[in-house]
Amino acid sequence: MPLPKMPTKPAALLAQKDYNVPEASDTKPAKVKAKDTPESAPAKSSAKKAVTPKATPEVVAAPVATPNAAQAVAKKAKKTIAERPAAAAPAKAESGNKPKSQISRAADKSGQAKMFVLDTNVLMHDPTSLFRFEEHDVYLPMITLEELDDHKKGMSEVARNARQVSRSLDALVADIDHQSIEKGIPLSKLGNRDAGGKLYFQTKLSEITQPAGLPKGKADNQILGVVQALEAEYPGRPIVLVSKDINMRIKARALGLAAEDYFNDHVLEDSDLLYSGVVQLPDDFWNKHGKGIETWQENKNGISTTFYRITGPVIPSLLVNQFVYLEPKNGEAAFYGQVRQINGKTAVLQTLRDYSHVKHSIWGISARNREQNFALNLLMDPECDFVTLLGQAGTGKTLLALASGLAQVLESKTYNEIIVTRVTVPVGEDIGFLPGTEEEKMSPWMGAFDDNLEVLNKSDNDAGDWGRAATQDLIRSKIKIKSLNFMRGRTFVNKFLIIDEAQNLTPKQMKTLVTRAGPGTKIVCLGNIAQIDTPYLTEGSSGLTYVVDRFKGWAHSGHVTLARGERSRLADHASEIL
Repeated sequence: MPLPKMPTKPAALLAQKDYNVPEASDTKPAKVKAKDTPESAPAKSSAKKAVTPKATPEVVAAPVATPNAAQAVAKKAKKTIAERPAAAAPAKAESGNKPKSQISRAADKSGQAKMFVLDTNVLMHDPTSLFRFEEHDVYLPMITLEELDDHKKGMSEVARNARQVSRSLDALVADIDHQSIEKGIPLSKLGNRDAGGKLYFQTKLSEITQPAGLPKGKADNQILGVVQALEAEYPGRPIVLVSKDINMRIKARALGLAAEDYFNDHVLEDSDLLYSGVVQLPDDFWNKHGKGIETWQENKNGISTTFYRITGPVIPSLLVNQFVYLEPKNGEAAFYGQVRQINGKTAVLQTLRDYSHVKHSIWGISARNREQNFALNLLMDPECDFVTLLGQAGTGKTLLALASGLAQVLESKTYNEIIVTRVTVPVGEDIGFLPGTEEEKMSPWMGAFDDNLEVLNKSDNDAGDWGRAATQDLIRSKIKIKSLNFMRGRTFVNKFLIIDEAQNLTPKQMKTLVTRAGPGTKIVCLGNIAQIDTPYLTEGSSGLTYVVDRFKGWAHSGHVTLARGERSRLADHASEIL
């Protein structure tokens, strides 16, 4: 079928104001605005192609049929372009894990300072939250102070946080008269320069009325009444309730009040952005980085290692002690290395020891995949003082840590003994108090280590002279099980410290444990951030996420995220389908 004749003029032309593209005389490419999403850019480019006079016959033949059809196409294109940025804005706002209220987003755009009303659980979760709101003001209802007073007794983490908040508030209101309290107390009074707002207390108690229909006398409902009263007292100013209680935020939004979660304790917005410790090199890595390469060999601890000094564009994106690998698909040998030094665009890469080979097995355990080989290189490195291993159930975190610990305690005698500890957070209902000594009380929580010890004891014939001579009693005499409750003030010297289930630790608890390390001590943190049992902890605020992010790039620490499960085919299939 022959094509129709070329039209003498385009069907319809959009005005320049209707879309964001330059005039035909402009030679510079069109700039996409920052607020435009990737989806909006193709729409604009396609609109430009549709109105170009040099269009192909297929493009312009259809609109020429009737003038009404041409006008309809133009109106539709104009409407699509006009509505596209508005539809893209919410998608960008909700792309992270920090969904803000509509009032808060509007205040951010206008630059207006907000007033945050803090719930009690925020202060008990993070005692420094008073000073984490930058230039915005903080308001404390009187019921919040009452709840802080109720929770200040005891030796728990919540009680300690409540007492710390009370001490901070006492220091802020010291030497302040009543009129100054009503005008607001500068939060930077105690030296916190990042806090540019003011602290307000609820000084008028008789004017607060609870929302109609809600039960009276409940603390949450009284705080909601305070938020409503503040909106009436300060019309036009953004008032936002901050609470860790999900139901509290739901009730506030149902009443038309702005409510948000507390996010300043989050290390990362998305757990997918967490440092994995492993990076795959591009296929053309050696072509771009092979020029001027230097290589040499060193003998450390009886092991010969090859080093490469390379320069190229990929180097600035790497970190010290990060593992790199290149597995060509053309049958060439794979390359596995570890970054040892970085200076600008120059790095020193070190080849790894192959622990997947039987002759290099650790206490009879060999690496079954690439990530396990990386983990064993970290665990057996005497220069690496802090190791973190993340992974799902069955990836071999506990087995690798225990095998490397036994090898360095009983064979090489690098460390004196193994100390194992973990957070005693039950998955189900608590079984109550446990009888016996500290180790007897902790033994039910250490079932995972007992299971792995059975596996290691069966393979002790392949672990050298010490492995064949060591009995189960000897091994257990070198393993001490300690509780986290008695770690304050201790110092471990020449110990191999394993912290299991570290994802249930808060950043403050993790700091307490890591600072217990004395000379010659190695700390290994194991955990799975997808299995957090501690209330008020999330993947972004876990202590394990905290140390992984803060220790990355340090010359004496390393991290590996184990990906493949090696427990059994049943466990691997269950983790995929359940």
